[in-house]
Amino acid sequence: MRLALVSEGLIHLSIGQLMDWLDEHAEDVRDLEIATGGYSPAGHSPFEVPRSALGAWKARIEERGFRICALNVSGNPLHPDAALAARHDTHLRDAIEIAAELGIDRIVAMSGCPGAAGSDVAVPHFAANAWLPDYLGVADWQFENRLRPYWEEINALVDRIHPDLAICLELHPGAHVFNTETFRQLNSVAPRICANLDPSHLFWQRMDPLAVIANLGQHIGYAHGKDVRYNEETLALNGLLDNRWPGDPNTIAWDFAAIGFGAHDAAWWRQFNDALARETRAPVVSIEHEDRLHPAQDAIPVSAAMLRAS
Repeated sequence: MRLALVSEGLIHLSIGQLMDWLDEHAEDVRDLEIATGGYSPAGHSPFEVPRSALGAWKARIEERGFRICALNVSGNPLHPDAALAARHDTHLRDAIEIAAELGIDRIVAMSGCPGAAGSDVAVPHFAANAWLPDYLGVADWQFENRLRPYWEEINALVDRIHPDLAICLELHPGAHVFNTETFRQLNSVAPRICANLDPSHLFWQRMDPLAVIANLGQHIGYAHGKDVRYNEETLALNGLLDNRWPGDPNTIAWDFAAIGFGAHDAAWWRQFNDALARETRAPVVSIEHEDRLHPAQDAIPVSAAMLRAS
């Protein structure tokens, strides 16, 4: 597996400075996942480059020996706040057009999460475990009335302008698509949609990323490299659904961790890399730095070394 970096981990650097830093500190990382829009900061975004200059922008990156492996536009285009939804939808559609123009074949995104039927509150409604009658039918209504029509339209757009593109959705609680069942439901009506496998999002749901790889196989078009850490004392009292997250990373039940600083050792990451290479269409493992206890400059080289050793 090739190694990539989600560029927002070093968003304080210009794209040139980021490549300089990688040359010096993590030379095995030659692929870049560019933060482009949605919830991602846009410091490296091609949106900030005039359309007429996009080809030259990409060429300058490639001349340095790097490759743009994906655009990251993870957001909520189905947000019940119409202005925010429109902005994230525009970012996604623009990213698809730019990917088509530049020959980039992966976009990392999220499915989005709408509100509930009849609600006048502009807040997404994530109805993951509807054991109370108040939640009954919310997810079904969201799928049929919001998810299905939106992603069928996006699927048709990809078919029309960039049929080689895979839009890889993060399986992330808070988004409607967050596990294998919800992914398969959407993929059945929008087959251009693939999964981005980020083990950290699965670990804290008590899912097994290796089992998910075996289940989804070629539907997995991309992968992130990120771990979690657990606070066993807090976990015993408050569980994985502890709603203080993000909270204090020293005391909450779980938090994201850089590879090499989390709960899983090199042997586990070796299994992960092998399974990705054998069973999926993921071309890279893209290091996503969201570890709040270890600075990116310290953690990214460790993560890259562990993944390369794997």
